Amino acid sequence: FMCNSGAEANENALKLASFHNRKHKVIAFKNGFHGRTSAAVAATDNAKIIAPLNAQQEVEIIELGDLEAVEKALDKNNVCAVIVECIQGVGGLDEDTTLFYQGLQSLCRQYNTSFIADEVQSGFGRTGDFFAFQKHGLEPDIISMAKGMGNGFPVGGILIHPQIKASYGLLGTTFGGNHLACNAVSTVLKVIEKEQLIDNAKAVSAHFLKRAQELPQVKNVKGRGLMLGLEFNFPIATLRKNILFNHHIFTGSAKNPNLIRILPPLTIKESHIDLFFNALKAEL
Repeated sequence: FMCNSGAEANENALKLASFHNRKHKVIAFKNGFHGRTSAAVAATDNAKIIAPLNAQQEVEIIELGDLEAVEKALDKNNVCAVIVECIQGVGGLDEDTTLFYQGLQSLCRQYNTSFIADEVQSGFGRTGDFFAFQKHGLEPDIISMAKGMGNGFPVGGILIHPQIKASYGLLGTTFGGNHLACNAVSTVLKVIEKEQLIDNAKAVSAHFLKRAQELPQVKNVKGRGLMLGLEFNFPIATLRKNILFNHHIFTGSAKNPNLIRILPPLTIKESHIDLFFNALKAEL
């Protein structure tokens, strides 16, 4: 189902789950981010952006990795969906174990709850796999996508498991699936394949990890592929500002104040990574 943004993708994913099993509650995870609208923002772990109107949604935020708490919540038989980022973006590149994600999927099946993989930030080759969940051998009921889909053009979508039967008019959109958006997505897929950008993500990632080892100030390197984070023992706001204004290099922030988020274009070369690390060295 085509739509226009990641938030809209997650709205439709959650709505579809509720239609499918006729339940109403959502389980999401600490430091997760799913959008800024209605149910998507209610499932986001950031009280500052949840208006009282959104807070009416029944959402339980659980610590990532806590299967016991998930099962306790599911046992009440009112949870329509569990939504999870297999690598948290805004939250700071946290990822749990394969055992956890497979356990989550198994519990969802056991309790007739839809398992939603939020791939808005991590999809379309970003992590060195087409989707981040593939590393863990999962088969979600619904996959939400956006960001990398259109190479900057506003487009989103959800992939729906065949066991969820289509019903005419259940979901709708004015601009979703317009010709320009569809052509953008089609072109992105062709370029990813033709230029072997998923392989490039893996190769450049390996070079990034190698360069990161040269910096004793780096406490931890998080993430996979070209969805990466450099964690330090100090807040990085000034460091990011200096890299931007002194070297003209954009980096990202995260909920973790000590983490620089690195999500470059999938076409990036090792020489660009060297520019970044040289700038980082100079500023450190």
